[in-house]
Amino acid sequence: MEIKQIKRALVSVYHKDKLDFIIQKLYAEGVEFISTGGTQTFIESLNIPCTAVEDLTGYPSILGGRVKTLHPKIFGGILNRRDLASDKEQIAEYEIPEIDLVIVDLYPFEATVAAGADEPTTIEKIDIGGISLIRAAAKNYNDVVIVASQDQYEPLLEMITANGANTTIEERRWFAKEAFAVSSHYDSAIFNYFDSQDESAFRYSENNSKVLRYGENPHQKGVFFGKFDDMFEQLQGKEISYNNLLDIDAAVNLINDFDDITFAILKHNNACGIASRPVLVDAWNAALAGDPVSAFGGVLITNAIVDKATAEEMHKIFFEVVIAPDYDLEAIEVLAQKKNRIILIIKDAKIRTKQFRSLLNGVLMQDKDTHTENAEELKVVTEKAPTTEEIEDLLFANKIVKHTKSNAIVLAKNKQLIASGVGQTSRVDALTQAIEKAESFKFDLKGSVMASDAFFPFPDCVQIAFEAGVTSVIQPGGSINDKLSITSCNENGLSMVTTGYRHFKH
Repeated sequence: MEIKQIKRALVSVYHKDKLDFIIQKLYAEGVEFISTGGTQTFIESLNIPCTAVEDLTGYPSILGGRVKTLHPKIFGGILNRRDLASDKEQIAEYEIPEIDLVIVDLYPFEATVAAGADEPTTIEKIDIGGISLIRAAAKNYNDVVIVASQDQYEPLLEMITANGANTTIEERRWFAKEAFAVSSHYDSAIFNYFDSQDESAFRYSENNSKVLRYGENPHQKGVFFGKFDDMFEQLQGKEISYNNLLDIDAAVNLINDFDDITFAILKHNNACGIASRPVLVDAWNAALAGDPVSAFGGVLITNAIVDKATAEEMHKIFFEVVIAPDYDLEAIEVLAQKKNRIILIIKDAKIRTKQFRSLLNGVLMQDKDTHTENAEELKVVTEKAPTTEEIEDLLFANKIVKHTKSNAIVLAKNKQLIASGVGQTSRVDALTQAIEKAESFKFDLKGSVMASDAFFPFPDCVQIAFEAGVTSVIQPGGSINDKLSITSCNENGLSMVTTGYRHFKH
Protein backbone atom coordinates (compact mmCIF):
# COMPACT_ATOMS: atom_id res chain seq x y z
CA MET A 1 0.00 0.00 0.00
CA GLU A 2 2.09 2.90 -1.36
CA ILE A 3 1.32 6.15 0.49
CA LYS A 4 1.73 9.46 -1.31
CA GLN A 5 1.27 12.90 0.21
CA ILE A 6 -0.66 15.70 -1.48
CA LYS A 7 1.51 18.82 -1.34
CA ARG A 8 0.15 20.87 -4.21
CA ALA A 9 -3.28 20.92 -5.86
CA LEU A 10 -4.56 22.35 -9.15
CA VAL A 11 -8.22 23.33 -8.83
CA SER A 12 -10.31 24.65 -11.72
CA VAL A 13 -14.04 23.94 -11.51
CA TYR A 14 -17.48 25.24 -12.39
CA HIS A 15 -19.31 23.51 -9.53
CA LYS A 16 -18.15 24.93 -6.20
CA ASP A 17 -20.80 23.56 -3.81
CA LYS A 18 -19.03 21.93 -0.84
CA LEU A 19 -15.67 22.74 -2.40
CA ASP A 20 -14.91 25.12 0.47
CA PHE A 21 -14.75 22.24 2.99
CA ILE A 22 -12.26 20.41 0.77
CA ILE A 23 -10.06 23.48 0.21
CA GLN A 24 -10.02 24.39 3.91
CA LYS A 25 -9.20 20.83 4.96
CA LEU A 26 -6.38 20.55 2.42
CA TYR A 27 -4.99 23.94 3.43
CA ALA A 28 -4.96 22.83 7.06
CA GLU A 29 -2.83 19.88 5.91
CA GLY A 30 -0.30 22.25 4.34
CA VAL A 31 -1.40 21.88 0.70
CA GLU A 32 -0.62 24.70 -1.76
CA PHE A 33 -3.06 25.72 -4.51
CA ILE A 34 -2.89 26.64 -8.19
CA SER A 35 -5.99 27.85 -9.96
CA THR A 36 -7.63 29.94 -12.68
CA GLY A 37 -10.26 32.67 -12.93
CA GLY A 38 -13.35 32.21 -10.81
CA THR A 39 -11.96 29.27 -8.88
CA GLN A 40 -8.90 31.28 -7.86
CA THR A 41 -11.20 34.07 -6.66
CA PHE A 42 -13.25 31.51 -4.72
CA ILE A 43 -10.19 30.05 -3.00
CA GLU A 44 -8.84 33.50 -2.11
CA SER A 45 -12.25 34.45 -0.70
CA LEU A 46 -11.62 31.76 1.92
CA ASN A 47 -8.48 33.69 2.94
CA ILE A 48 -6.31 30.97 1.43
CA PRO A 49 -3.37 31.91 -0.83
CA CYS A 50 -3.52 30.66 -4.39
CA THR A 51 -1.09 30.85 -7.31
CA ALA A 52 -2.59 31.86 -10.62
CA VAL A 53 -1.88 29.50 -13.53
CA GLU A 54 -0.78 32.55 -15.55
CA ASP A 55 1.89 33.38 -12.95
CA LEU A 56 3.18 29.80 -13.05
CA THR A 57 3.30 29.46 -16.83
CA GLY A 58 4.21 33.03 -17.73
CA TYR A 59 1.37 33.07 -20.26
CA PRO A 60 -2.06 34.67 -19.89
CA SER A 61 -5.31 32.93 -20.76
CA ILE A 62 -5.54 33.34 -24.55
CA LEU A 63 -7.92 32.78 -27.47
CA GLY A 64 -10.97 33.76 -25.49
CA GLY A 65 -10.16 31.32 -22.71
CA ARG A 66 -9.58 28.35 -25.02
CA VAL A 67 -5.99 28.02 -23.80
CA LYS A 68 -5.30 28.40 -20.08
CA THR A 69 -3.76 25.28 -18.59
CA LEU A 70 -2.27 23.72 -21.74
CA HIS A 71 1.38 24.29 -20.83
CA PRO A 72 4.39 22.08 -19.94
CA LYS A 73 4.62 23.62 -16.47
CA ILE A 74 1.13 22.32 -15.75
CA PHE A 75 1.20 18.97 -17.53
CA GLY A 76 4.81 18.31 -16.59
CA GLY A 77 3.85 18.85 -12.95
CA ILE A 78 1.05 16.28 -13.30
CA LEU A 79 2.67 13.67 -15.55
CA ASN A 80 6.16 13.47 -14.05
CA ARG A 81 6.94 10.11 -12.49
CA ARG A 82 8.19 10.73 -8.98
CA ASP A 83 10.29 7.57 -8.87
CA LEU A 84 11.97 8.11 -12.27
CA ALA A 85 15.31 9.90 -12.03
CA SER A 86 15.20 11.36 -15.54
CA ASP A 87 11.75 12.89 -14.88
CA LYS A 88 12.98 14.39 -11.62
CA GLU A 89 16.00 15.90 -13.40
CA GLN A 90 13.85 17.50 -16.08
CA ILE A 91 11.31 19.10 -13.79
CA ALA A 92 14.16 20.47 -11.73
CA GLU A 93 15.84 21.82 -14.87
CA TYR A 94 12.68 23.56 -16.10
CA GLU A 95 11.48 24.57 -12.62
CA ILE A 96 8.22 22.63 -12.89
CA PRO A 97 6.36 22.23 -9.59
CA GLU A 98 4.89 18.81 -8.86
CA ILE A 99 1.08 18.69 -8.79
CA ASP A 100 -0.30 15.87 -6.62
CA LEU A 101 -4.04 16.56 -6.82
CA VAL A 102 -6.18 17.80 -9.72
CA ILE A 103 -9.77 18.88 -9.10
CA VAL A 104 -11.48 19.80 -12.35
CA ASP A 105 -14.85 19.50 -14.07
CA LEU A 106 -15.95 19.91 -17.65
CA TYR A 107 -17.99 22.40 -19.62
CA PRO A 108 -21.67 21.32 -19.64
CA PHE A 109 -21.76 19.98 -23.20
CA GLU A 110 -24.77 17.65 -22.76
CA ALA A 111 -26.82 20.31 -21.02
CA THR A 112 -26.02 22.77 -23.81
CA VAL A 113 -27.19 20.30 -26.47
CA ALA A 114 -30.33 19.48 -24.46
CA ALA A 115 -31.13 23.20 -24.23
CA GLY A 116 -31.21 23.42 -28.03
CA ALA A 117 -28.25 25.76 -28.40
CA ASP A 118 -26.97 26.60 -31.86
CA GLU A 119 -23.85 24.87 -33.18
CA PRO A 120 -21.29 27.65 -32.43
CA THR A 121 -22.47 27.80 -28.80
CA THR A 122 -22.40 24.02 -28.56
CA ILE A 123 -18.90 23.75 -30.00
CA GLU A 124 -17.58 26.23 -27.44
CA LYS A 125 -18.83 23.86 -24.73
CA ILE A 126 -16.43 21.14 -25.88
CA ASP A 127 -13.86 21.14 -23.10
CA ILE A 128 -10.20 20.91 -24.06
CA GLY A 129 -8.12 21.86 -21.06
CA GLY A 130 -10.31 20.06 -18.53
CA ILE A 131 -10.44 16.78 -20.43
CA SER A 132 -6.68 16.91 -20.94
CA LEU A 133 -6.06 17.48 -17.24
CA ILE A 134 -8.35 14.57 -16.37
CA ARG A 135 -6.59 12.15 -18.70
CA ALA A 136 -3.12 13.26 -17.60
CA ALA A 137 -3.83 12.99 -13.88
CA ALA A 138 -5.70 9.70 -14.26
CA LYS A 139 -2.87 8.21 -16.33
CA ASN A 140 -0.40 9.13 -13.59
CA TYR A 141 -2.58 7.76 -10.75
CA ASN A 142 0.54 6.18 -9.30
CA ASP A 143 1.44 9.65 -8.01
CA VAL A 144 -1.60 11.89 -8.54
CA VAL A 145 -5.19 12.04 -7.33
CA ILE A 146 -7.77 13.13 -9.91
CA VAL A 147 -11.23 14.42 -8.99
CA ALA A 148 -13.08 14.75 -12.28
CA SER A 149 -16.58 15.77 -11.24
CA GLN A 150 -18.65 17.09 -8.38
CA ASP A 151 -19.79 13.50 -7.75
CA GLN A 152 -16.32 12.74 -6.36
CA TYR A 153 -16.22 15.69 -3.94
CA GLU A 154 -17.72 13.65 -1.13
CA PRO A 155 -15.38 10.64 -1.50
CA LEU A 156 -12.41 13.04 -1.59
CA LEU A 157 -13.59 14.83 1.54
CA GLU A 158 -14.09 11.52 3.34
CA MET A 159 -10.59 10.41 2.34
CA ILE A 160 -8.78 13.54 3.49
CA THR A 161 -10.87 13.72 6.67
CA ALA A 162 -9.80 10.19 7.56
CA ASN A 163 -6.19 10.28 6.38
CA GLY A 164 -5.21 13.92 5.99
CA ALA A 165 -3.26 14.62 2.79
CA ASN A 166 -2.02 11.03 2.52
CA THR A 167 -3.43 8.72 -0.16
CA THR A 168 -3.00 5.04 -1.00
CA ILE A 169 -2.45 3.55 -4.44
CA GLU A 170 -5.86 1.86 -4.17
CA GLU A 171 -7.55 5.20 -3.53
CA ARG A 172 -5.73 6.93 -6.36
CA ARG A 173 -6.58 4.12 -8.78
CA TRP A 174 -10.28 4.32 -7.81
CA PHE A 175 -10.35 8.06 -8.53
CA ALA A 176 -8.58 7.40 -11.85
CA LYS A 177 -11.24 4.84 -12.79
CA GLU A 178 -13.99 7.33 -11.99
CA ALA A 179 -12.17 9.98 -14.02
CA PHE A 180 -11.96 7.80 -17.11
CA ALA A 181 -15.68 7.12 -16.72
CA VAL A 182 -16.27 10.87 -16.83
CA SER A 183 -14.03 11.46 -19.83
CA SER A 184 -15.36 8.53 -21.88
CA HIS A 185 -18.96 9.55 -21.20
CA TYR A 186 -18.17 13.11 -22.23
CA ASP A 187 -16.50 12.01 -25.46
CA SER A 188 -19.41 9.69 -26.26
CA ALA A 189 -21.83 12.60 -25.95
CA ILE A 190 -19.70 14.71 -28.30
CA PHE A 191 -19.41 11.88 -30.83
CA ASN A 192 -23.18 11.27 -30.80
CA TYR A 193 -23.76 14.97 -31.39
CA PHE A 194 -21.55 14.94 -34.48
CA ASP A 195 -22.69 11.51 -35.66
CA SER A 196 -26.34 12.54 -35.33
CA GLN A 197 -28.41 10.15 -37.47
CA ASP A 198 -25.43 8.65 -39.32
CA GLU A 199 -25.09 5.84 -36.76
CA SER A 200 -21.59 5.11 -38.01
CA ALA A 201 -20.63 3.58 -34.65
CA PHE A 202 -22.41 2.56 -31.47
CA ARG A 203 -21.62 4.77 -28.49
CA TYR A 204 -23.85 4.62 -25.43
CA SER A 205 -22.75 5.75 -22.02
CA GLU A 206 -24.49 5.67 -18.65
CA ASN A 207 -22.61 6.60 -15.49
CA ASN A 208 -25.11 5.39 -12.90
CA SER A 209 -25.05 1.69 -12.00
CA LYS A 210 -26.98 -0.38 -9.50
CA VAL A 211 -26.05 -3.99 -8.78
CA LEU A 212 -29.23 -6.08 -8.57
CA ARG A 213 -29.86 -9.13 -6.39
CA TYR A 214 -29.36 -11.23 -9.51
CA GLY A 215 -30.23 -11.22 -13.20
CA GLU A 216 -33.09 -12.96 -14.93
CA ASN A 217 -32.27 -16.07 -12.90
CA PRO A 218 -30.49 -16.44 -9.53
CA HIS A 219 -27.32 -17.84 -11.13
CA GLN A 220 -26.96 -14.75 -13.37
CA LYS A 221 -25.39 -11.46 -12.31
CA GLY A 222 -27.56 -8.41 -12.95
CA VAL A 223 -26.79 -4.68 -13.07
CA PHE A 224 -29.03 -1.75 -14.01
CA PHE A 225 -27.34 1.26 -15.62
CA GLY A 226 -29.54 4.33 -15.50
CA LYS A 227 -31.20 6.96 -13.34
CA PHE A 228 -34.22 5.05 -12.06
CA ASP A 229 -34.95 7.73 -9.47
CA ASP A 230 -35.37 10.32 -12.22
CA MET A 231 -38.39 8.38 -13.49
CA PHE A 232 -39.83 6.97 -10.28
CA GLU A 233 -40.22 7.65 -6.58
CA GLN A 234 -40.32 4.44 -4.58
CA LEU A 235 -42.59 4.92 -1.57
CA GLN A 236 -41.91 1.52 -0.06
CA GLY A 237 -41.13 -2.09 -0.82
CA LYS A 238 -38.25 -4.46 -1.35
CA GLU A 239 -35.32 -3.94 -3.66
CA ILE A 240 -36.40 -3.90 -7.30
CA SER A 241 -35.21 -6.92 -9.26
CA TYR A 242 -34.04 -7.46 -12.82
CA ASN A 243 -37.38 -9.04 -13.76
CA ASN A 244 -39.29 -6.26 -11.99
CA LEU A 245 -37.46 -3.74 -14.17
CA LEU A 246 -38.38 -5.58 -17.35
CA ASP A 247 -42.05 -5.62 -16.33
CA ILE A 248 -41.96 -1.97 -15.21
CA ASP A 249 -40.53 -0.97 -18.58
CA ALA A 250 -43.21 -2.94 -20.44
CA ALA A 251 -45.92 -1.47 -18.21
CA VAL A 252 -44.84 2.14 -18.74
CA ASN A 253 -44.60 1.69 -22.52
CA LEU A 254 -48.09 0.16 -22.57
CA ILE A 255 -49.87 2.71 -20.38
CA ASN A 256 -48.30 5.61 -22.27
CA ASP A 257 -50.48 4.73 -25.27
CA PHE A 258 -53.74 5.29 -23.36
CA ASP A 259 -55.48 8.60 -22.71
CA ASP A 260 -58.66 7.27 -21.05
CA ILE A 261 -58.54 6.18 -17.40
CA THR A 262 -56.90 2.76 -17.74
CA PHE A 263 -55.62 0.00 -15.49
CA ALA A 264 -53.28 -2.76 -16.68
CA ILE A 265 -51.88 -5.92 -15.13
CA LEU A 266 -48.70 -7.41 -16.61
CA LYS A 267 -46.88 -10.72 -16.28
CA HIS A 268 -43.60 -11.45 -18.06
CA ASN A 269 -43.85 -8.19 -20.04
CA ASN A 270 -47.33 -8.94 -21.47
CA ALA A 271 -50.71 -7.58 -20.42
CA CYS A 272 -52.87 -10.28 -18.85
CA GLY A 273 -55.56 -7.75 -17.95
CA ILE A 274 -56.33 -4.20 -19.05
CA ALA A 275 -59.44 -2.06 -19.20
CA SER A 276 -60.47 1.57 -19.69
CA ARG A 277 -63.38 2.97 -17.66
CA PRO A 278 -64.57 6.42 -16.48
CA VAL A 279 -64.05 5.32 -12.84
CA LEU A 280 -60.72 3.84 -11.76
CA VAL A 281 -62.07 1.09 -9.51
CA ASP A 282 -64.22 -0.13 -12.40
CA ALA A 283 -61.14 -0.15 -14.66
CA TRP A 284 -59.30 -2.24 -12.05
CA ASN A 285 -62.13 -4.75 -11.64
CA ALA A 286 -62.51 -5.15 -15.40
CA ALA A 287 -58.75 -5.57 -15.87
CA LEU A 288 -58.59 -8.21 -13.14
CA ALA A 289 -61.54 -10.08 -14.63
CA GLY A 290 -59.56 -10.54 -17.86
CA ASP A 291 -57.32 -13.12 -16.17
CA PRO A 292 -57.54 -13.28 -12.35
CA VAL A 293 -55.21 -16.30 -12.31
CA SER A 294 -52.27 -14.71 -14.15
CA ALA A 295 -52.70 -11.49 -12.13
CA PHE A 296 -51.13 -13.24 -9.11
CA GLY A 297 -47.66 -11.76 -8.57
CA GLY A 298 -48.10 -9.28 -11.40
CA VAL A 299 -47.06 -5.70 -12.01
CA LEU A 300 -49.91 -3.18 -11.93
CA ILE A 301 -50.01 0.21 -13.61
CA THR A 302 -52.54 2.97 -14.09
CA ASN A 303 -52.54 6.46 -15.55
CA ALA A 304 -54.86 7.83 -12.83
CA ILE A 305 -54.45 8.69 -9.14
CA VAL A 306 -55.20 5.63 -7.02
CA ASP A 307 -58.00 6.23 -4.49
CA LYS A 308 -58.94 4.25 -1.39
CA ALA A 309 -61.75 2.30 -3.07
CA THR A 310 -59.42 1.06 -5.81
CA ALA A 311 -56.62 0.32 -3.35
CA GLU A 312 -58.93 -1.84 -1.24
CA GLU A 313 -59.86 -3.93 -4.28
CA MET A 314 -56.22 -4.22 -5.39
CA HIS A 315 -55.17 -5.25 -1.88
CA LYS A 316 -57.26 -8.42 -2.15
CA ILE A 317 -54.66 -10.07 -4.42
CA PHE A 318 -50.92 -10.56 -4.22
CA PHE A 319 -48.90 -8.40 -6.58
CA GLU A 320 -45.26 -7.33 -6.71
CA VAL A 321 -45.35 -3.75 -8.01
CA VAL A 322 -47.88 -0.97 -8.49
CA ILE A 323 -47.16 2.14 -10.56
CA ALA A 324 -49.32 5.27 -10.69
CA PRO A 325 -48.93 9.03 -11.12
CA ASP A 326 -49.95 9.41 -7.46
CA TYR A 327 -51.96 7.91 -4.59
CA ASP A 328 -54.45 9.29 -2.10
CA LEU A 329 -53.08 9.10 1.45
CA GLU A 330 -55.75 6.57 2.40
CA ALA A 331 -54.83 4.45 -0.61
CA ILE A 332 -51.19 4.36 0.49
CA GLU A 333 -52.24 3.25 3.96
CA VAL A 334 -54.09 0.32 2.41
CA LEU A 335 -51.39 -0.70 -0.05
CA ALA A 336 -48.54 -0.28 2.44
CA GLN A 337 -49.89 -3.06 4.65
CA LYS A 338 -47.73 -5.46 2.64
CA LYS A 339 -44.22 -4.22 3.49
CA ASN A 340 -42.48 -5.89 0.54
CA ARG A 341 -44.96 -4.48 -1.97
CA ILE A 342 -43.19 -2.05 -4.29
CA ILE A 343 -45.17 1.19 -4.60
CA LEU A 344 -43.93 3.56 -7.30
CA ILE A 345 -44.93 7.06 -8.35
CA ILE A 346 -44.07 7.66 -11.97
CA LYS A 347 -42.69 11.10 -12.70
CA ASP A 348 -42.60 13.02 -15.94
CA ALA A 349 -39.54 11.58 -17.60
CA LYS A 350 -38.21 11.42 -21.11
CA ILE A 351 -38.10 7.87 -22.44
CA ARG A 352 -35.37 7.04 -24.94
CA THR A 353 -36.42 6.81 -28.58
CA LYS A 354 -33.85 4.11 -29.41
CA GLN A 355 -33.78 0.46 -28.38
CA PHE A 356 -30.73 -1.78 -28.44
CA ARG A 357 -29.65 -5.20 -27.25
CA SER A 358 -26.48 -7.25 -27.32
CA LEU A 359 -26.66 -9.87 -30.04
CA LEU A 360 -24.11 -12.35 -31.42
CA ASN A 361 -20.82 -10.42 -31.38
CA GLY A 362 -22.37 -6.97 -31.65
CA VAL A 363 -25.28 -4.71 -30.81
CA LEU A 364 -28.66 -4.46 -32.54
CA MET A 365 -30.33 -1.04 -32.50
CA GLN A 366 -33.63 0.30 -33.78
CA ASP A 367 -36.05 3.19 -33.39
CA LYS A 368 -38.59 2.60 -30.65
CA ASP A 369 -42.06 1.67 -31.92
CA THR A 370 -43.81 4.87 -30.85
CA HIS A 371 -46.57 4.93 -33.46
CA THR A 372 -50.11 4.50 -32.18
CA GLU A 373 -52.86 4.33 -34.79
CA ASN A 374 -55.90 6.59 -34.66
CA ALA A 375 -59.33 6.40 -36.28
CA GLU A 376 -58.32 8.60 -39.22
CA GLU A 377 -55.59 6.13 -40.22
CA LEU A 378 -57.88 3.10 -40.39
CA LYS A 379 -58.74 1.84 -43.85
CA VAL A 380 -62.00 -0.09 -44.16
CA VAL A 381 -61.35 -2.94 -46.62
CA THR A 382 -64.62 -4.88 -46.30
CA GLU A 383 -68.15 -4.31 -47.51
CA LYS A 384 -69.28 -3.78 -43.94
CA ALA A 385 -67.79 -0.91 -41.95
CA PRO A 386 -67.20 -1.17 -38.19
CA THR A 387 -69.56 0.70 -35.89
CA THR A 388 -68.35 3.61 -33.76
CA GLU A 389 -68.20 1.30 -30.74
CA GLU A 390 -66.26 -1.30 -32.69
CA ILE A 391 -63.75 1.30 -33.86
CA GLU A 392 -63.10 2.27 -30.24
CA ASP A 393 -62.57 -1.38 -29.34
CA LEU A 394 -60.39 -1.97 -32.40
CA LEU A 395 -58.08 0.90 -31.46
CA PHE A 396 -58.05 -0.30 -27.84
CA ALA A 397 -57.13 -3.85 -28.90
CA ASN A 398 -54.52 -2.60 -31.36
CA LYS A 399 -52.70 -0.71 -28.60
CA ILE A 400 -52.52 -3.89 -26.55
CA VAL A 401 -51.34 -6.14 -29.38
CA LYS A 402 -48.57 -3.63 -30.13
CA HIS A 403 -47.12 -4.38 -26.69
CA THR A 404 -47.69 -8.16 -26.77
CA LYS A 405 -45.04 -10.71 -27.72
CA SER A 406 -45.40 -12.00 -31.28
CA ASN A 407 -47.14 -13.91 -32.71
CA ALA A 408 -49.97 -12.16 -30.93
CA ILE A 409 -53.74 -11.98 -31.12
CA VAL A 410 -55.86 -9.80 -28.83
CA LEU A 411 -59.61 -10.16 -28.27
CA ALA A 412 -61.36 -7.17 -26.70
CA LYS A 413 -64.87 -5.95 -25.98
CA ASN A 414 -66.15 -2.76 -24.39
CA LYS A 415 -62.56 -1.52 -23.86
CA GLN A 416 -61.65 -4.61 -21.88
CA LEU A 417 -59.04 -7.23 -22.72
CA ILE A 418 -61.01 -10.46 -23.01
CA ALA A 419 -58.01 -12.64 -23.79
CA SER A 420 -54.80 -12.71 -25.77
CA GLY A 421 -52.66 -15.31 -27.47
CA VAL A 422 -49.03 -14.53 -26.73
CA GLY A 423 -45.70 -15.54 -28.24
CA GLN A 424 -46.98 -18.38 -30.41
CA THR A 425 -45.18 -19.81 -33.43
CA SER A 426 -48.31 -19.46 -35.57
CA ARG A 427 -51.09 -16.90 -35.66
CA VAL A 428 -53.69 -19.67 -35.60
CA ASP A 429 -52.19 -20.99 -32.35
CA ALA A 430 -52.27 -17.48 -30.87
CA LEU A 431 -55.95 -17.08 -31.76
CA THR A 432 -56.83 -20.54 -30.48
CA GLN A 433 -55.05 -19.78 -27.20
CA ALA A 434 -56.96 -16.51 -26.83
CA ILE A 435 -60.35 -18.11 -27.50
CA GLU A 436 -59.71 -20.96 -25.07
CA LYS A 437 -58.66 -18.53 -22.36
CA ALA A 438 -61.69 -16.28 -22.91
CA GLU A 439 -64.03 -19.25 -22.71
CA SER A 440 -62.33 -20.55 -19.56
CA PHE A 441 -63.21 -17.28 -17.82
CA LYS A 442 -66.80 -17.42 -19.17
CA PHE A 443 -66.53 -14.42 -21.49
CA ASP A 444 -69.10 -14.05 -24.24
CA LEU A 445 -67.11 -13.38 -27.41
CA LYS A 446 -70.15 -12.35 -29.40
CA GLY A 447 -69.58 -8.76 -30.52
CA SER A 448 -65.88 -8.77 -29.63
CA VAL A 449 -63.08 -7.52 -31.87
CA MET A 450 -59.79 -9.10 -32.87
CA ALA A 451 -56.40 -7.40 -33.30
CA SER A 452 -53.34 -8.98 -34.90
CA ASP A 453 -49.79 -7.65 -34.66
CA ALA A 454 -49.11 -8.69 -38.28
CA PHE A 455 -51.05 -9.53 -41.41
CA PHE A 456 -52.99 -12.76 -41.95
CA PRO A 457 -51.23 -14.90 -44.56
CA PHE A 458 -54.36 -17.05 -44.88
CA PRO A 459 -58.07 -16.60 -44.14
CA ASP A 460 -58.14 -19.32 -41.45
CA CYS A 461 -57.90 -16.87 -38.50
CA VAL A 462 -60.83 -14.87 -39.84
CA GLN A 463 -62.98 -17.98 -40.09
CA ILE A 464 -62.04 -19.17 -36.59
CA ALA A 465 -62.70 -15.70 -35.15
CA PHE A 466 -66.12 -15.51 -36.83
CA GLU A 467 -67.11 -18.88 -35.40
CA ALA A 468 -66.10 -17.66 -31.93
CA GLY A 469 -68.30 -14.54 -32.19
CA VAL A 470 -65.84 -11.84 -33.33
CA THR A 471 -67.52 -9.15 -35.45
CA SER A 472 -64.64 -6.85 -36.44
CA VAL A 473 -60.94 -7.23 -37.17
CA ILE A 474 -57.92 -4.89 -37.20
CA GLN A 475 -54.62 -5.88 -38.79
CA PRO A 476 -51.72 -4.20 -40.62
CA GLY A 477 -52.53 -5.61 -44.07
CA GLY A 478 -49.91 -6.06 -46.74
CA SER A 479 -50.08 -9.80 -47.38
CA ILE A 480 -50.29 -11.03 -50.95
CA ASN A 481 -53.27 -13.02 -49.64
CA ASP A 482 -55.13 -10.03 -48.13
CA LYS A 483 -57.97 -10.59 -50.59
CA LEU A 484 -58.59 -14.06 -49.17
CA SER A 485 -59.03 -12.70 -45.63
CA ILE A 486 -61.18 -9.83 -46.88
CA THR A 487 -63.38 -12.23 -48.85
CA SER A 488 -63.79 -14.43 -45.76
CA CYS A 489 -64.87 -11.35 -43.76
CA ASN A 490 -67.40 -10.38 -46.42
CA GLU A 491 -68.81 -13.90 -46.62
CA ASN A 492 -69.24 -14.05 -42.84
CA GLY A 493 -70.45 -10.48 -42.31
CA LEU A 494 -67.35 -9.21 -40.47
CA SER A 495 -65.82 -5.79 -40.86
CA MET A 496 -62.08 -5.38 -41.25
CA VAL A 497 -59.77 -2.37 -41.10
CA THR A 498 -56.08 -2.21 -41.93
CA THR A 499 -53.50 0.16 -40.44
CA GLY A 500 -50.40 -0.21 -42.59
CA TYR A 501 -48.32 -0.61 -39.42
CA ARG A 502 -46.94 -3.96 -38.25
CA HIS A 503 -46.12 -4.27 -34.55
CA PHE A 504 -43.83 -7.27 -34.11
CA LYS A 505 -42.43 -7.63 -30.58
CA HIS A 506 -39.76 -10.19 -29.72
